Amino acid sequence: MRMCRLARNTSGAGAAEFALVLPLLILLLFGIIDVGRWLWLYNTAEKATQMGARMAVVTNHLSTSVGASYVNVTCGGTTLTQGDSIPAGCLTNVTCDSAGCNPGGSVANYTANFNQIVARMQAFLPQIQASNVTIEYTQSGLGYAGNPIGPDLAPIVTVQLSGIQFRPTIALAMTTINMPEFHTSLTFEDGTGTQSN
Repeated sequence: MRMCRLARNTSGAGAAEFALVLPLLILLLFGIIDVGRWLWLYNTAEKATQMGARMAVVTNHLSTSVGASYVNVTCGGTTLTQGDSIPAGCLTNVTCDSAGCNPGGSVANYTANFNQIVARMQAFLPQIQASNVTIEYTQSGLGYAGNPIGPDLAPIVTVQLSGIQFRPTIALAMTTINMPEFHTSLTFEDGTGTQSN
């Protein structure tokens, strides 16, 4: 008789069902939190890359190729004179990282100039290291030989951020997810400043 009453008793059914659903609910909740954290990191890394590009186009350049004078230089069979427009083919693409620029040389204060750009990016995302940043100067066809107020060339400056990792909460810090590479390009401006807005 007692066994029949016990079999018909449903007073603990809600608690048992909740105990079965609770792990899935917690998993869903932490998944939502991790998606939000990933989006926040993505947005922050993108903004840091944009600010690094802004800093790179208004502060001192990193490559001697960008700062070189193009007066009396022959490009595409034409020798440039004072005031001539510099053809796009005059600049070979230059890639600069924490070690230096290739091809071509690095400016005298290379490390300080490069670290200034990295520090600006770290203001937005502190986990950025110098090894995560690459700066590329590519030809744009802008610039005049013998520019009296700054570098002759005005290349396109691309800042790339790579190697940033996301650690999800749900994995209990046992795994990391590589974020995609971030790129921002701007046209070189004056290359003589020490700060950006």
